Amino acid sequence: MPAAQPTLPEFLAEAEVWLSAHAERRPPESDLRYGDGSDSVAIFENLDGDALRARVDTVRHWQQAKSDAGLGSIAWPTEYGGRGLPRSYEQAFRSLEEGFVTPLGHEAVGITTDLVAPTILTVGTAEQKARYLEPMRRTDEMWCQLFSEPSAGSDLASVSTKAERHGDSWLLNGQKVWTSGAQFADFGYILCRDDATAPRHGGLTAFIMAMDAPGVEVRPLRQMTGGTSFNEVFLTDVELPDSARLGPVGEGWRVAITTLGFERASATKTAASGGDLFARATLVAKHRGRLADPVVRQALMSVYIGGRVRSLTGRRTTDTLKSGGVPGPEGSIGKLAWTEGLRQLSDVMGLILGPALVADTGEWGTYAWTEFLLGAPGFRIAAGSDEVQRNIISERVLGLPRDPR
Repeated sequence: MPAAQPTLPEFLAEAEVWLSAHAERRPPESDLRYGDGSDSVAIFENLDGDALRARVDTVRHWQQAKSDAGLGSIAWPTEYGGRGLPRSYEQAFRSLEEGFVTPLGHEAVGITTDLVAPTILTVGTAEQKARYLEPMRRTDEMWCQLFSEPSAGSDLASVSTKAERHGDSWLLNGQKVWTSGAQFADFGYILCRDDATAPRHGGLTAFIMAMDAPGVEVRPLRQMTGGTSFNEVFLTDVELPDSARLGPVGEGWRVAITTLGFERASATKTAASGGDLFARATLVAKHRGRLADPVVRQALMSVYIGGRVRSLTGRRTTDTLKSGGVPGPEGSIGKLAWTEGLRQLSDVMGLILGPALVADTGEWGTYAWTEFLLGAPGFRIAAGSDEVQRNIISERVLGLPRDPR
């Protein structure tokens, strides 16, 4: 006989006991003091090599510990190792977890648990779910998302990596780029073109690909922030069985859109939890005597108001997930608002810090903001460019005529 489902208060009490035993409580934002702790506000970390791997492993170990305690995949079906609880329980746990000092998330882990796993859960075959979901839940196996190409970034329908069918197998050739965490991935979820004569949004098929398969080469890309979290991936005669296909032949666009919905929802959830950045910016402004400047005060208030609006938008996405739905255009609204918030905060820090933003004097909370400013433009491209988000909002939300193509 299955165990009775705990009430939400019972579940949160259980979760708080576990979190208290495994992590320190996060001090309130009002307790932040200038000069205390790390001053890093990097969006894309300035790490590579062994340091980056150690960083990813720290996040993985936290995910594994949560999973072993029944707190890592709360809303997943029980047959795949989850708790089978409502999504509201998972959201409540994430809110509770934010009150503790835990390892910051990393895209290599988030792609595995928040993007590819829900996609396989939504469109995968029974065999694919049984094979992949359990090790994904604990990040025992890591994944990357092979979508973008040198000539097909925001215009995903233009991918040209070829998938040629030969009986019960497929042969893949092409190049992918901007692939986060590919150097840590055991498997990749890849979108290919199987029919060059089909309409742009047709003739696409998605596959599951082992990253150590013959013909797969991963090359890290150094970003202007200094790190190497992105990669380019080359495929030369990579052979896959037809059982590696994710979704029907020619339905890759539908599969990809499912993933992008989860990706934008994830960005919206990130946008809803950006209060720490605002608190840090205010702390720096106060220390440097800029809070009395009406221009700085107005700019900071615009950042704060934008954060509150994004939080409300994030709740809409959360409600969609709670009801068992797949995120829709509201994810685009939240993602676009998040990038606008990053731009606003970048402008504010330029006002507050002036030359201290570009000259490394060693002072806490000054030059460290450079990594934030250099990373912020990347979010205008990630998960679909700002221009793509505006088209989605105009066409699918406002019902305006489609953009000429």
